[in-house]
Amino acid sequence: MPTIAVANVPVEEFALRESLRAIPDLVVETQRVAEKGEGLVMPLLWARGAGGETVQAAFDDDPSVRSADRIADYETESLYHMEWDRNVDLAVRMLTEDGATILDLYGASDGWHMRAMFPNRETLARTADFCEDHGLEFDLRQVREMDETPSGRWGLTHEQYEALRVAWEVGYFDVPREAKLGDIADRLDVSHQALSERLRRGHANLVQETIGVGPPEKTLPAVGKETLASGDTG
Repeated sequence: MPTIAVANVPVEEFALRESLRAIPDLVVETQRVAEKGEGLVMPLLWARGAGGETVQAAFDDDPSVRSADRIADYETESLYHMEWDRNVDLAVRMLTEDGATILDLYGASDGWHMRAMFPNRETLARTADFCEDHGLEFDLRQVREMDETPSGRWGLTHEQYEALRVAWEVGYFDVPREAKLGDIADRLDVSHQALSERLRRGHANLVQETIGVGPPEKTLPAVGKETLASGDTG
């Protein structure tokens, strides 16, 4: 079953190490990550925190970058199409050998935060073993299996999914609203407080799953190898 993993990786063990160190305020977020072949990884990423020329110069001098093309400039950020060299061992391993899909990457001077989908829990365990064998820190923070239900695809509980679905159907999110919170609570036969919590938590999960992982989450406990082996989800 496909498995979603969220992990932190030190900046010195992944891509753009020199760039993120040279520009302390630089933040990068991926739009898309693909594997080109020949051990190359091709991300499309946003960069912000410094001017375009400064960032371009840092990327040009970064040994993990084979090429960096700035394809769009905006007031506060720029969009780059890149090729990361084969020395980005972890990304290459995940994409080419374990069949993973990197869904989101957020990089800053204090580290990388990633969300990836693996074909199954066994391939995720192999990636964790690869990191341990090669002295790489792969700090798993969340693991969940993506089942066939719509709620599972978006990281929602069944209750959160139903609350959001019904709220949308009755026009709670319309402007102006066509339904009140109490109407939805009555339809689902739950308390006003329980419904409010489900909607808030469901919104938070949807934002994380669709917009990106954002900065490293320090409050999530690490997921140990025992948890991976046991099949428990985080």
